[in-house]
Amino acid sequence: MIKKGIILAGGMGTRMSPLTKAVNKQLLPIYDKPLIFYPLSILMLAKIKDILIIVNKGQLDQYKKIIPNGKNLGINITYKEQPSPKGLPDAFILGEKFIGKSNVALILGDNFFYGQNLTEKLLNCTKLTSGAKVLLHKVTKPELYGVAKVDAKNKIKDIKEKPKKFLSDLAITGLYFFDNKVVKYAKNLKPSKRGEIEIVDLLNKYKKTNNLYADFIGRGGAWLDTGSIEDFYKTSAFVSAIENRQGLKIACLEEIAFLNKWVSKKEINNSVKFYGRCEYSNYLKRLL
Repeated sequence: MIKKGIILAGGMGTRMSPLTKAVNKQLLPIYDKPLIFYPLSILMLAKIKDILIIVNKGQLDQYKKIIPNGKNLGINITYKEQPSPKGLPDAFILGEKFIGKSNVALILGDNFFYGQNLTEKLLNCTKLTSGAKVLLHKVTKPELYGVAKVDAKNKIKDIKEKPKKFLSDLAITGLYFFDNKVVKYAKNLKPSKRGEIEIVDLLNKYKKTNNLYADFIGRGGAWLDTGSIEDFYKTSAFVSAIENRQGLKIACLEEIAFLNKWVSKKEINNSVKFYGRCEYSNYLKRLL
C-alpha cells in the first residue's frame, strides 16, 4: 500500500516569467484557488495523509502562509527546500528520510487532473506493493510528450521522450506510484546532457525488471499541464466552467477532508475564519 506522497513544487517556472520572478508558480491562482491545492487534492482523494512538499530555496514561508502543516485538513504536511532543480527523481533523494521504508506516490506541482472515476483509479493505484505504476492519458500530439507503449496486460513495454516517429498516443502524466526501491534507483541515476537526472531513466529501471505498469485517466477525464501561460489560463477557464455549471468546487481541500472524516465541523469553521469573507468560505459554510 502507498500511504506517503510527494508534491514536487520546485522549478523556476521560466516559461511563465515575469509572473514567477516574485511568486512560485504553484502559488498562482487557478480560478479561485492556488495551483498547489490541485495536486494536494489528488493525494488526499487517494487517501494519502502523509505528504512532503518540495519547494524552491527561500520560498518556504510563502507556502506556510496558505498550507501551514495540514492539521486543519487532518493530514500531516512537511516541507523540504530544493537548493536547485536537478530533475524529477531528485524528489526521492531529497525525500529519502521522509519515505523511509514506505512506498510512495509522486505528483508534479503543476499538473491538473479531473475525472468522474478518478478517485476510484487513485485508490486502486495506492494498492501497489511492488514495482511502479504511471498514469497515462491519450493526446493528439504525442510528439510533444513523453509517451509509453503498453501491452494487453497494461505493462509498459517502451518509453520515448518526445518521439519523432509515432510510438503511441499515450502520454506520461505527472502522477507516479513507486515501491521503496525508487530511492536506490534514483541515487544511481546519471545526469543527462542537460545536467539533470531524468524521470524516463528512472522508469526504465523498472521496465528492465518487467515491473512497470500503466493506468489510464480514460475518456471523459482531463489532464492538463499548467507549464505555460496559455495552458495556465486554459486550466483556469476549465475549472471556472465546471464549478459554475455544477455548483461544486474542484480541489476544495477542506471538503475532501470532511468527506473522508478526517476533520469535524469545528475545523471547517476554523477554515472559514482563516480564509475570511470570500466565495471559498461561503462554499465551506454550505458544507455545514
